[in-house]
Amino acid sequence: MDADLYDEFGNYIGPDLASESEDENEYGNIGDDTEDRERSDEEMEEDKDESREQVEQGSSMAVVLHEDKRYYPSALEVYGPEVETLVQEEDAQPLDKPLIAPTRKAKFQIKQQQLPETTYSIEFLADMMDAPHLIRNVVLLGHLHHGKTTLVDCLVQQTHPYLHSITDEKPLRYTDTLFTEQQRGVSTKATPVTLLLQDVKSKSYLLNIFDTSGHVNFSDEATAAIRLSDGAILIVDAAEGVMLNTERLLKHAIQEKLALTVCINKIDRLVLELKLPPLDAYYKLRHIIEEINGLIALYSSDTENSGFVSPAIGNVCFASSEYNVCFTLKSFAALYARNYPGLNANEFAKRLWGDIYFNPKTRKFTKKPPHNTAQRSFIEFILEPLYKIFAQVVGDVDTTLPDVLDELGIRLTSEEMKMNIRPLLRLVCTRFLGDMCGLVDMCVTHVPSPQAHAPTKVQHVYTGPIDSPLAQDMINCDPDGRLMIHSTKMYPTEDCTLFVVLGRIMSGTLEAGQRVRVLGEAYSRTDEEDSRVLTVGRLWISEARYSIELSRVPAGNWVLIEGIDRPIVKTSTITDLNNSEELHIFRPLKFNTQSVIKIAVEPVNPSELPKMLDGLRKVNKSYPLLGTRVEESGEHVVLGTGELYLDCAMHDLRRMYSEIDIKVADPVVAFAETVVETSSLKCFAETPNKRNKLTMIAEPLERGLAEDIEAEHVRITWNKKRLGEFFQTKYDWDLLAARSIWAFGPDSTGPNILVDDTLPSEVDKTLLNSARDAIIQGFQWGTREGPLCEEPIRNVKFKILDAVIAQEPLHRGGGQIIPTARRVAYSAFLMATPRLMEPYLFVEVQAPADCVSAVYTVLAKRRGHVTQDAPVPGSPLYIIKAFIPAIDSFGFETDLRTHTQGQAFCQSVFHHWQIVPGDPLDKSINMRPLEPQPATHLAREFMLKTRRRKGLSEDVSINKFFDDPMLLELARQDVLLNYPL
Repeated sequence: MDADLYDEFGNYIGPDLASESEDENEYGNIGDDTEDRERSDEEMEEDKDESREQVEQGSSMAVVLHEDKRYYPSALEVYGPEVETLVQEEDAQPLDKPLIAPTRKAKFQIKQQQLPETTYSIEFLADMMDAPHLIRNVVLLGHLHHGKTTLVDCLVQQTHPYLHSITDEKPLRYTDTLFTEQQRGVSTKATPVTLLLQDVKSKSYLLNIFDTSGHVNFSDEATAAIRLSDGAILIVDAAEGVMLNTERLLKHAIQEKLALTVCINKIDRLVLELKLPPLDAYYKLRHIIEEINGLIALYSSDTENSGFVSPAIGNVCFASSEYNVCFTLKSFAALYARNYPGLNANEFAKRLWGDIYFNPKTRKFTKKPPHNTAQRSFIEFILEPLYKIFAQVVGDVDTTLPDVLDELGIRLTSEEMKMNIRPLLRLVCTRFLGDMCGLVDMCVTHVPSPQAHAPTKVQHVYTGPIDSPLAQDMINCDPDGRLMIHSTKMYPTEDCTLFVVLGRIMSGTLEAGQRVRVLGEAYSRTDEEDSRVLTVGRLWISEARYSIELSRVPAGNWVLIEGIDRPIVKTSTITDLNNSEELHIFRPLKFNTQSVIKIAVEPVNPSELPKMLDGLRKVNKSYPLLGTRVEESGEHVVLGTGELYLDCAMHDLRRMYSEIDIKVADPVVAFAETVVETSSLKCFAETPNKRNKLTMIAEPLERGLAEDIEAEHVRITWNKKRLGEFFQTKYDWDLLAARSIWAFGPDSTGPNILVDDTLPSEVDKTLLNSARDAIIQGFQWGTREGPLCEEPIRNVKFKILDAVIAQEPLHRGGGQIIPTARRVAYSAFLMATPRLMEPYLFVEVQAPADCVSAVYTVLAKRRGHVTQDAPVPGSPLYIIKAFIPAIDSFGFETDLRTHTQGQAFCQSVFHHWQIVPGDPLDKSINMRPLEPQPATHLAREFMLKTRRRKGLSEDVSINKFFDDPMLLELARQDVLLNYPL
């Protein structure tokens, strides 16, 4: 039996060489190895040197000698030349890491490495950034698939002539940089593009354009874009008209004080798809404009300056981004002026909209038709020429089109004449109407520059005093002033390890390598913890698929900043290190929807939890409205606005940011807790040291008050007089009670109110005020997690009726008061007929007339109810508006498409909270598993299942929330019927 060799760790390394025969052994050496071992150290060193020389010369026969003076085969044969071989006694790396890690080349987005050729020089673009009066910061808003991204493509193709051929069939979708966006055909991220464009007079302007998502789930991206912009272009599909998200974004833009312009896109659909005659097309366009003006009047608080839109004013343009068409009345009139010298384009443009007719005999415009068949000037001079071009290209390509093109002065080669209809139509329209100067002209005239809009912007977004020198620098948009930057978005780098921060420079000039102070959303003058001093890396301006690096960026511009992303979660305020005065931050984003749908996530491999947590942190930065939370049970919860939103977030979490397998629980919704009656008795609680006692009752708030608080129509920071007047006039509160409001909860915009209803004759107000902060903290803690299933409380007013507070400060500390205030709030809540609330979604379904009944059927199965169904004017479609509980909405869209053979299309968005039918504390209800519950049992079912999911006890135990004296009081009054002990 041959002797075997083992190393010091017990690992088998082969047979003892001494015991082998003189035949060839396993190391390829002939004869006995004992001679080799007996050789001197000098000889061994010579052998080593010889081996090294052979390696350097590239010999494949080299032999590397190991320290134990035995031959080992060379690594050269395996790995090739220039490979360093190391022999280590023990592992220097953990077992889960490979010895040689593979080169990771993650690619999730389309990025161009070289700067493409443009119609302007980069130096000219950089110089324009120093002229804030020539800059326009514009956001494109609109419903899903109304053509925002394609419109940006038209502008990009105009300025980047070699980027994409105008005759290509496939749309470019230049601002959809993520592969997922390209595959889905839906923008999910707001993407900024900076372009140098000319107006009608060929004067250059710098346009910072934000392309946003039209899907209602991603309206948070639009909110982030709106915050950085001065004006909005509302894009409306000419065939579909004003849709769900059009109205919501219009309202949001008005609330954020943006200048509003309108682009009626896809006018080609009126001709090619709906086949409307020119007169009907005119009525359709006019109807859309009237509808938009109706919404502006509805949502504008300032009726005098409500900013109505009209083509005659110049703040409405017409476009077909599919065929590279875009014009205003002014730009179309300029087209006529080029062909008819002496024509005053501005005066002509004023007569191209409304009930104005051209009399060919007198050659004058009149308000009355000169004869029965007379057409309005808009139809005669704009629509009919367009209709003729469309008809000629689509219908008579070979016969009459060449003559028409000759008449218009458009030259096409024989190759171009053989193109397919769509590219040919795009080419003809481009040659006929020229560039997109009409859109630029509209933005320049009706959207203020950063300099002009700064006073309104600063007043709206800055939390500090407006009369301070710092605020004045921002109001003047001063490039030499104190540096102030407001950031609202972050974009991942190519390897998704870091983020670049997108911000707007409000004042000052940012330079690469500068030291700056980054203030987070939690920063305040009293709590300066959320503040970091960092060094700025490189600076870029975004061009969607590539970026232009700059060394400095002055006020009024957007900028991508490297190296400062770590402390920022959502938005931030970036300033220089000059601390000459107290700093204030910019307001956090105010969204027009809520994250009510949630999923629980956990890694498939538990050891990869740190990777998942790091991924969650990153995905939280990437989505403005995404929420991540850890429940008491330890489960990690992700909250989003809808199914598509969470699907995109989970794709990013799994593929981009953590690269691990993640299990996802079935989606559920966020609930809320409320009361429907006043507490049946006064509830009291004593502190653990028996020195303090609080008495409280709970009652429901007036209808609409919670929504007013959340929309910040009323703020807790107002002085007592103003706060009292608001509640007294709008909600008929008693003046004393209105001036005794202590707090909103669970935060400053929370939908609950704490009122001090004690009388000075009964309670020592000085002592009570000394405990005020602790009582407020307890109230806010309680309203953040209610007693039913640890969901937030809403729509409840808590009244302090009596308070006994200890004289000594030692006995009335926060540790005594805070948990007691929470406990008494809970007991008052439970005594006031508690109920569960669920979120309801507003659904807008677009379907043909014969599918309407199927839509009703699908909604009825899911506790939904229709509020309105009406035909879309000028099209064969119906719009059905309905409400559906969020918990029953999962899979609704798929179900709808199945029942209508894919003809119905829906969008849904959070609308309001509604009480779940049934009593959640009714113990007489028996829950039978796997059986649908009747409507009256739903509240109980939701509460029990939520408690089980969170790892809470089976039912609400009032022993936790009631003191012994309180329990005796309850027993005496016999109100323990429904409450388990």
